[in-house]
Amino acid sequence: MIRKRGVKALSVLCPVYNEAAILPEFVRELTTQLAKLKGYHWDVLFVVDPSPDGSLDLLRGLSKKDKRLRVLALSSRFGHQMSLVAGMDHLRCDVAIMMDSDLQHPPSLIPTLLEKYEEGYEVVSTLREGTEGVGFFKQASSRAFYWGLNRITDLHIHPGAADFRLLSGKVLEVFRDQIHERNLFLRGMVEWVGFRHAVVRFTAGARRAGTTKYGLRRMMQFGIQGILAFSRRPLQTAIMLGVFFSAFAFVNALITAYEFFRTQAFPSGWTTLVILLSGFSGLNLLFLGIIGEYLGGVFDEVKRRPRYIVEEKINLK
Repeated sequence: MIRKRGVKALSVLCPVYNEAAILPEFVRELTTQLAKLKGYHWDVLFVVDPSPDGSLDLLRGLSKKDKRLRVLALSSRFGHQMSLVAGMDHLRCDVAIMMDSDLQHPPSLIPTLLEKYEEGYEVVSTLREGTEGVGFFKQASSRAFYWGLNRITDLHIHPGAADFRLLSGKVLEVFRDQIHERNLFLRGMVEWVGFRHAVVRFTAGARRAGTTKYGLRRMMQFGIQGILAFSRRPLQTAIMLGVFFSAFAFVNALITAYEFFRTQAFPSGWTTLVILLSGFSGLNLLFLGIIGEYLGGVFDEVKRRPRYIVEEKINLK
């Protein structure tokens, strides 16, 4: 299906946190690419987590010079995923493109994404084939996480998946009006909603300024959030292991009773039993922690707190 030609509304959604060092260059490159587009009326929405480096002040100045640059400032650090959600809730357009503000998502790829959209695709995702300047540990841990996630869920997310994607207005409406989860794993949810989906591959450039916002701790939180959002396999594994170890304990009890009545003495090996007891206790605590994480997710949902709070809007009605 080829979409009908005509002027369409395009919005580019960019989360911002501590990007003041790169923002002027990013805005310059992005607007240069957007100005080349034919058949699109465009604007850019920056969603700003409170940043101590003055990112918001910088965007205030840029948005005064160009009304097509819009700003949504959040009241607290709600995180990258909620920044994207806040942006989607405020977009009313035919097509939206999400991308980071650090130039690792190249603006030069936007025409390619729009070509796929014109061919009839409702979702166009990007896959990083590599990232300049990223160490072996981060690449290996990312591959390991997605390998595990794909095996314990019904999703298939490529290890190079990025939050650089195009969503049609139809898909955007689904996220805005029908999906209200608080612990949102957006990469998985984009796969889950379906629709006609295309993929574009790219190589991410080295970070020109600033530092990554996803350290080890945030990466672990991100991974746990993805597993909890789309899989009950950890709970099912806990049940199976619980049955196995209960059966093991029952058989061991029968052997101990038999040895006692046969020899009138407890059999040797109590050190081994103590070690096993300690190991089983550790497993119990581990699975209690897994259950607690799932219950914590439910608790977050039933409290029904807002997913984000907006402090300031610039060039937005």
